[in-house]
Amino acid sequence: MGSVLSSLRQVLFKEGFVGLFKGNGVQMLRIFPYAAIQFSTFEQYKKFLKPFFSNHPHVNKLVAGSLAGLTAVFVTYPLDVVRSRVAFELEVGMVDTVRAMLYLEGGLRSFYRGIIPSMLGMAPYSGLSFFTYEVIKSFFLEYFPDILGKPCPQNTGGLVLIVPAKLVCGGLAGAVAQTISYPLDVVRRRLQLSSILPEPHKYNRGGWVHTLVMVYRDDGISKGLFRGMTVNYLRIMPMVGVSFTAYETLKQALGLDTGFDR
Repeated sequence: MGSVLSSLRQVLFKEGFVGLFKGNGVQMLRIFPYAAIQFSTFEQYKKFLKPFFSNHPHVNKLVAGSLAGLTAVFVTYPLDVVRSRVAFELEVGMVDTVRAMLYLEGGLRSFYRGIIPSMLGMAPYSGLSFFTYEVIKSFFLEYFPDILGKPCPQNTGGLVLIVPAKLVCGGLAGAVAQTISYPLDVVRRRLQLSSILPEPHKYNRGGWVHTLVMVYRDDGISKGLFRGMTVNYLRIMPMVGVSFTAYETLKQALGLDTGFDR
């Protein structure tokens, strides 16, 4: 936590309060289509897979969530690469970054640098997010219906979570999923930024497996593959909590079934 606070102080000192939001414009451009694609395709995949997992509804959501995450990542990945570059390069804006990647760093291929570890990490991350959320939701509604639930006759099971419980479910789901997929997220970042790091060929010359090994050799597990995990929890738990809460609340407002699988 000390290093997190130290980093915050350095950013504030060098760039001011605005520096804390550097690259956020590109992030917002990415997150809107990403969330829309992820949640909408999740519903479609869930319906398609239902006959195959009729006796295992949570497994259905695990697989559907993984496929939805993969779909969303593939479509929005170029924006994620640009966001990472803009956040890392202090003096370069979004337009200049895109121009440099197109004309100096390999063209369209540069926008998909690091996509393999990203896809490998997203499959368990997205799948486990949906799976864990549904498991905790079912647990809350089954064992604490009077405290954490409220009646909703049109919903499967006749109950829905109250908003604070949705936030807790989403936050825990994000923490579990991120813990498992985090090393691949670190590899993805290294590959995305490889062309502007001090040793540009160190991490990208052998693909994602080579990068994973190099990170482990150079920095180990806690300071390498899981570096920044603490601050990531502070980011991911409220983000996923709010995402799932908004998702379920909007579905319920539209009269759609959010399900309650016992």
